[in-house]
Amino acid sequence: MRKIVLRFLRIPAIFIFAFAVSSSTVVFAQETFTYSCSNQIYKAFEKENLEAFTKATGINVSVYTASSQSAVNRLIHGYSDIASTAREMYHRHTDYGYEQIPVCRDPLAVVAKKTCQVENLSEEELRAILSGEITNWKEVGGADLPVMVIVPDENTAANKNFRMLVMKDKEIRHDFITYDSTMVLEAIKYFPCGAISFISRGAAIKYEEIGAIKINGLSPSDKDYPYFQTFYYVTKGVPSDTAKKLIDFTTTGKGRDIILKNGMIPVEPVKQ
Repeated sequence: MRKIVLRFLRIPAIFIFAFAVSSSTVVFAQETFTYSCSNQIYKAFEKENLEAFTKATGINVSVYTASSQSAVNRLIHGYSDIASTAREMYHRHTDYGYEQIPVCRDPLAVVAKKTCQVENLSEEELRAILSGEITNWKEVGGADLPVMVIVPDENTAANKNFRMLVMKDKEIRHDFITYDSTMVLEAIKYFPCGAISFISRGAAIKYEEIGAIKINGLSPSDKDYPYFQTFYYVTKGVPSDTAKKLIDFTTTGKGRDIILKNGMIPVEPVKQ
């Protein structure tokens, strides 16, 4: 240990000064902030949006992806400067000063492997499939394949939103459950049988082997499609200057274009 210290002391002073100046330049040149992001939102458009945001502004964003509930909890406990969620916050959060800013409406798509050969279902058929009453795709005009129901964890926004919008008084009978919402896409992709699930359309359109099923003849791209969820940013009180820059970027200009390209409907920003 003594030899190491002595060798360090022999380093020319000018080198130490140059290193200190260089280090301070690196540390202070780029603005940065932390963001706890919903898995669905990150997969649907936010990864692409954040890359464009950093390129345009030079602001670095440290991202932690999680369920909507976990993302908001991380904000509450001080682990991030901003969060995003695919569900409206509880009233107790708004009562304590948390702000939610709607970003876009996202079609909650019913998705299946294309080998199922089903492009349209009625709402009654969909509920029958997910509740276990229909167990083979041929019962709804598709291939002779067993139905495999894959769902995201019950604590995810995708699961909660879907049960509220679709299932009414019926329970989902699932064969396989994923830890986070976007993992259902990888599960459908790699399981050999006729898998079905539900997820943000923006996340699903990136998978060529997976198709979005029409409901009552309506595609997720149709304005009258029945199942939508809203994506929000969440801040503790008034957004910081840096967080506001991200919010403004996402809801106007380039960010808005990315949202539209990925099949979602931007929400008009509230004029102050």
